[in-house]
Amino acid sequence: MRTVELRRHTENDGDRLTPQGVRDAESIGARLHAPYAAYVSTGAARCTEMLEILRRAAGQEDEPIVEATGLRSAVEDRWRAASKAAGKGSDLEAMRAVDPDLVEKESMLLATALRQVFERLPEGGRALVVGHSPTNEAAVLGLTGELVAPLGKGRAIVVVEDSGRYAVERLD
Repeated sequence: MRTVELRRHTENDGDRLTPQGVRDAESIGARLHAPYAAYVSTGAARCTEMLEILRRAAGQEDEPIVEATGLRSAVEDRWRAASKAAGKGSDLEAMRAVDPDLVEKESMLLATALRQVFERLPEGGRALVVGHSPTNEAAVLGLTGELVAPLGKGRAIVVVEDSGRYAVERLD
């Protein structure tokens, strides 16, 4: 069994965490389920910054942060447009009604990247991934077939792989 905790970055201003975002990340760090075999960022500075805080809180400063740019969409503007058209706080189902091709194709691409995170973990290993919304949720949809609610800043989804089967275990 392997576990991936997908977490959305905390409050940001551009590609950096705000002072409140830093405080929120520190608070989250106090509740982690360490140790982690991998710390994974989408490559965005705000995600890497949050992982540095969480890694320090877990006492694993020597563990490298790996960039999995495949967990970051290459069509972020299209996601923004679909979200805006679907309405504030919209979920993937609402975005799928607006742009079904986007949700379908991106969910599969993001799921492939998420699957690769799982494949790099040792048996019994856990990874902490910090990324974005709605792409975290799209990766889960593509991997598990399960629609999950939009993640608020700092919130998480836990996905478990057991004998090649993937399931959402819990929402944070």
